[in-house]
Amino acid sequence: MDNEAAPPNDPASSPTPHEGKGSADAAAPALSADEAGLAELGYKQELKRGMSGFGNFAVSFSIISILAGCITSYSIALGSGGPAAITIGWPLVGIFVLCVALAMAEVCSKYPTAGGLYFWAGRLANRDKRHWAWYVGWFNFLGEVAVTAAIDYGAATTMMAFAALTFGVVPTALNTFCLFLAIIVAHGLLNTFGVSLVNLLSGVSAWWHIIGVLIIVGALWIMPTKHQSFSWTTTAWHNETGFTFMPFVFLMGLLMAQYTYTGYDASAHVAEETKNASIAAPKGIVMSVLISIIGGWILLYSITAAIQDGSEAGLTALNATATGLPPAQVFLDALNNPTMAKFLLFIVCGAQFFCGMASVTANSRMSYAFSRDDAIPGSKHWKKVNPRTGTPTNSIWLCIVLSTVLTVPALFNETAYLAVTSVAVIGLYIAYVAPVLLRRLKGNAFTPGPWNLGRWSALIGWIAVIWVIFICILFVLPPTLPITISTFNYSPIAVFAVLIISVVLWYARGRKHFMQHLDKEQLATDEKRLLDEIDD
Repeated sequence: MDNEAAPPNDPASSPTPHEGKGSADAAAPALSADEAGLAELGYKQELKRGMSGFGNFAVSFSIISILAGCITSYSIALGSGGPAAITIGWPLVGIFVLCVALAMAEVCSKYPTAGGLYFWAGRLANRDKRHWAWYVGWFNFLGEVAVTAAIDYGAATTMMAFAALTFGVVPTALNTFCLFLAIIVAHGLLNTFGVSLVNLLSGVSAWWHIIGVLIIVGALWIMPTKHQSFSWTTTAWHNETGFTFMPFVFLMGLLMAQYTYTGYDASAHVAEETKNASIAAPKGIVMSVLISIIGGWILLYSITAAIQDGSEAGLTALNATATGLPPAQVFLDALNNPTMAKFLLFIVCGAQFFCGMASVTANSRMSYAFSRDDAIPGSKHWKKVNPRTGTPTNSIWLCIVLSTVLTVPALFNETAYLAVTSVAVIGLYIAYVAPVLLRRLKGNAFTPGPWNLGRWSALIGWIAVIWVIFICILFVLPPTLPITISTFNYSPIAVFAVLIISVVLWYARGRKHFMQHLDKEQLATDEKRLLDEIDD
């Protein structure tokens, strides 16, 4: 690999917009600190910067979505370790994920751009910068497309379960897919209307999740006549995997939590729309994970303690519930009030809707930035910003179309759909760990931003790297026996497919176009002119 046409030099080694530029100083006061910081990184302020720090946090918190992830992935841990894997696994995984978030946040503070992970990788790599940025970018981009597809199809599935319980609607592949289309188009429209609406709805989403968890937890502790003991809730064992080596079964159960703890890089992707981004964006990353750890554990403990039949047969029956969602069956069994159970499921449906909306937001901003660096075919269209709304409208609908295409196999075969979207989590975590690893290899040559980990940076960073490598191995192992077409783990194939796509596109266009325009246009323009253009 070569090192041609690397991304712009690290701003730490070049003058800031206010150093020795003469008349540039006259233009600088008209710029906000965020705009000037973005100019240092080589980009003009094009997106509307109208998102608050809370809104930034809310986007990541909504994508993690403990009400969506914990509910829809509950069966993974229930069948692979049972209550022990659920209530012990969640905080255990949370501690390590928090290390990943902290390490990512430190880099985000230095480089608060919509590109996020791929941009960080390009800046932090000591050599082959464009290659690092390219491959991280494609894993991040396609991972987010798959996540958006999985979230919105999961929302459609849950809503159909709610409709079945409430109105007697019979879910089919066709009506579930049609509902998915309605949901994802609605998310496209909401994102198109502007960042102010996204900021507002993100705030509503955060409070929906917080209040929703309180309502569900309150109902599960007040209404049932029976609860499991603390000892049973934290240590009871259940295994439906077919494996007999118990430590391995427990590790497979951890995937429930790991699947849920994704998407917190969204705070970085909306950084160019966030005020005081170098502080607010890293805080958004960290706080979204921290609050999810606490809220998610309270929710999971409450659901598990409300299980009425804790026998082996009872847990097996719960995992095979006709609702498709064991927590929904817990609502029905424990509350002995179908109306209240349906209301709690409605809260979950709302959370999933908000989760999908936030995922489209993050996905579209990342694809906008990736197109701005000429990575995606047709970049000239996807990098356009709507002058009226200040949003990357074309990029939003690109993500909607691609996520829809990924979901089409669900019409014919659920296994095929799961195979296509299996790249979602592992693809994102590959993208997460790359800049963290590169930052560690950078050592003292890295100049931290205003939000940093200080003397804890190295320890937390290496823990994050080791954990992601470990969970990526878990992601590709078979989760159950016997291995069949429907139980096969398609993640390695999906990851390999992304790698092939990335390599082909690199030689087709990437090596000629990717990040070249930064060198030829913006870096060739002196800082005064760039700042004047932004000011205009």
